[in-house]
Amino acid sequence: MNLHIRVFTIGTLAKAAGVSTPTIRYYEEIGLLPPAHRTAGGQRTYDDDDLGRLTFIKQCRDFGFGIDQVRVLLDLSISDSRDCTETRDIAQLHLNEVREKLSELRLLEQRLEGFVSRCNVACAGGPGQDCVIFKDMSAPAKGGCCG
Repeated sequence: MNLHIRVFTIGTLAKAAGVSTPTIRYYEEIGLLPPAHRTAGGQRTYDDDDLGRLTFIKQCRDFGFGIDQVRVLLDLSISDSRDCTETRDIAQLHLNEVREKLSELRLLEQRLEGFVSRCNVACAGGPGQDCVIFKDMSAPAKGGCCG
C-alpha cells in the first residue's frame, strides 16, 4: 500500500489540471475548491484529492456547465443520500441546451453559405462597397436568430 501523498504547489496543481493559477484562486474564493492548506511560509499546498476535484470542475466547465451546475454536481458527487437521476437530469437539461445551440449554429451556417455563394455569383472581384454580403446582412433576418 502506497502511503505517499503527493503535495502540489498552486503552480504544479494548475499545470497538472490544465488550468491557470488565478482560476484555482477563483474556485477557492467561490467555494468550488476548499481553502488550500498553507505552509508555515504561507504558500498554498494541495493534494491528490484537490487535483481530482479540480480536474472534475475543469471537465464540467469544458462541457459547458455553468458554475451553479458545477456546484450542484460537486455536491451530488459526494452524496450518498441523493439519487443519481439528479445528475442525469442536469446532464439531460444541458444536452437539450447544446442541441438547441447546434440547431441555431446550423441555421447560421446555412445563412453564411448563402452570403458567400451570392457574393461568388454576383460581385466577387468587384468593389468591396458593392458586395452583396453587406446588402444581405443589412436586411432584416427572417425567422430566428440566423434565418
